[in-house]
Amino acid sequence: MSDWSRTRRLIGALLLAASCASAYTVAYPGLEMGLLHALHLKKGTTDRVGTSGKAIQAYMREGFIGKQPDQRFDYTDYYLLKKPASFMGHELVLIEEEYITQYIGCCVSSGVGVTVKVRGNTQKLQAFARAQRCTLTDPVDIRHALSDVAIKTRVAKGHYASLSCRERDAEREEQ
Repeated sequence: MSDWSRTRRLIGALLLAASCASAYTVAYPGLEMGLLHALHLKKGTTDRVGTSGKAIQAYMREGFIGKQPDQRFDYTDYYLLKKPASFMGHELVLIEEEYITQYIGCCVSSGVGVTVKVRGNTQKLQAFARAQRCTLTDPVDIRHALSDVAIKTRVAKGHYASLSCRERDAEREEQ
């Protein structure tokens, strides 16, 4: 096979791989919308519009996350993505949901958070965080964050950011 043919095949394979990764977003537009809905703040309150449990169950049904969290630490469930998904133009890596099932000592702050591998800049995430009274941590050391909650997994090097939309995040802005 000539070098030109190999080059064309390689370019074709790369284009196909890139289109497949973005196809998940096109094939499942409701997933991201459901998650965004769960992060939106009800006007004049510290409550969220949507239900994080419903948004997470949709990701489960489509096989993006497992039926059980990868870890439960304190009051928070952690779900690592099993296949590519997009969130506000970035690669969704982790969904976390904080809620109380049994009192274990202190301070549950109900809500949801996401961690993304950043593609480009974080201006949309920053604007969303301000508008919805969430906390954006950019950059975040994803390896250290996962290790802190006893999740052992390989994570690709890169620029990561975390968006937390919990009760404490909304209350922090009120004061």
